Amino acid sequence: MMNNISAVLFDLDGTLIDSAPDLGAAADKMRTDRSLESLPLSLYRPMAGAGARGMIAVAFGLTPQDAAFEALKEEFFSNYEARLVKTTYAFDGVAELIARICDSGLKWGVVTNKSARFTLPLTQAMPLFMTAQTIISGDTTPHAKPHPAPLLEAARQLDLSPNCCVYVGDDERDIVAGRAAGMPTVAAAYGYLGNVSDTKSWNADFTIIKPSELLNLLKMA
Repeated sequence: MMNNISAVLFDLDGTLIDSAPDLGAAADKMRTDRSLESLPLSLYRPMAGAGARGMIAVAFGLTPQDAAFEALKEEFFSNYEARLVKTTYAFDGVAELIARICDSGLKWGVVTNKSARFTLPLTQAMPLFMTAQTIISGDTTPHAKPHPAPLLEAARQLDLSPNCCVYVGDDERDIVAGRAAGMPTVAAAYGYLGNVSDTKSWNADFTIIKPSELLNLLKMA
């Protein structure tokens, strides 16, 4: 399955970078601005992959169906935009993984549901992404993951057949999208995972518990 791989595509938050501290801080500022008690990062971290929806759910217990959600979402976006990479870092081993991928001659890129409003300045600010050959945001195509459209667009931009790309992500929707696009899939079990403690139900082709394990799958170890 991995013998004809020419490119590695990654989800962003929870797969390549740990953005939970900045996402959580953006949401928590909304609480402290209202004289509410600050919440620990440990509460925000599992839901960081869900973006505004996850952060507002933790901070205020609200969902997109609540009347106050839209105003809170815009406030969260403003807070987050002001601190995109203040405390955001690549996970341990990711920089080395990307270097090995590049040295091997494989292409690589990012497919995230984060909107371009945040994806582009964030990836431009972090040297890690200088070698990425495609960056697909949540609003690059008419559909976001779990729809396969963003992954198919990444393959198109790389001029590759989808089955020559492997997709790595830390959310079930990543695996659903990858499978729908015809790509081998890898569950990043070190990521945020939401409320899931076991990724087996996602039916990914492979699972890794640290970034460097991908090198074994790609036969680069």
